[in-house]
Amino acid sequence: MESTCCVLTHPLFTTLGEPLFRRAETDGAPVMVVMLGEREAAIPLRSLQREFGIPDDSDDGRMLALIAQSLDFVSGLRIGDTLPAEVCSGEASWEPDEMHLKIANARLQWQLVVWLSSGTGGDTPNLDADALMQVADDPVRKQQVQQAFTKAAEALGLPTREAVVQLVEELAQELAYIEALRDRLLRRVKAMMEKLNRMAQTYRGDGSHLETLTQVRRLTAAAVQQIARRFEELDAQTGEVMAALRNADSQRTFIRSNRDWLYRAQRAWQALLSDWDVAGSGFDEGMMLLLNHSYQFLAPRYMPVTEWIAVLRPGKKQKKERQMVW
Repeated sequence: MESTCCVLTHPLFTTLGEPLFRRAETDGAPVMVVMLGEREAAIPLRSLQREFGIPDDSDDGRMLALIAQSLDFVSGLRIGDTLPAEVCSGEASWEPDEMHLKIANARLQWQLVVWLSSGTGGDTPNLDADALMQVADDPVRKQQVQQAFTKAAEALGLPTREAVVQLVEELAQELAYIEALRDRLLRRVKAMMEKLNRMAQTYRGDGSHLETLTQVRRLTAAAVQQIARRFEELDAQTGEVMAALRNADSQRTFIRSNRDWLYRAQRAWQALLSDWDVAGSGFDEGMMLLLNHSYQFLAPRYMPVTEWIAVLRPGKKQKKERQMVW
């Protein structure tokens, strides 16, 4: 059984004080940070393995791989620290709010009702969170949900309605994380986009500033599209509620994989979104700094590769390549 703590046995890791494992600020590579006198040295983990002959299939090699994975979910690790749940058990190391669990439950129940009434003019399940919560409190809809549980038990070959309720609750526990990320990532990036659009409509200033605003708007639109596509794929996959309940294990794997991708994105975006959460839509010096910072964050992630290379190597002709992914 793999250790759930950061444990390394090579003498290197004890002779250099208390090393810190984190991602490099320059390129995001996993590094080990140690103090050499009064100076801080950051050594890439792959270079460290090569220099000290630590094979990938050794205990230390496997632990370094786990440390690298862990840095997607925590900002740093020291020897003895507990590894994040994502790399140990596949569960999440963070929690959604209670409201997110309620929304996930309401969405699944609504989808069951739509399944029950399919072929008889049933409504579309594409409801937002507010609409879902209103529907969940409707007495008539509550009765339909109970009928759907009973019918689903028959269709799934389960002995009781309660067995379906348990399956739905377990799936809702997984989807609550998706609802949390829909709120904490997608909603906030869309709100940033709305502020940028308002600024573009009212801006009458310097042309160079307008160019920066235009670039940030374009890149943010690409970000919204990419992130929204993840949620659309999740909604499509889990929207076939009976198939999801029949294949609970594969659904859990699919949801967790997307949950972790979205959470990594949310962690990367967090500082920028915090600034935009409190930003107005006026065009002052502070906004210009925020736009420049936004461009520096967005360009390497969402600019088409040919354009990004052109920024790095102006004047050099580039062949067409695919767009960068997160």
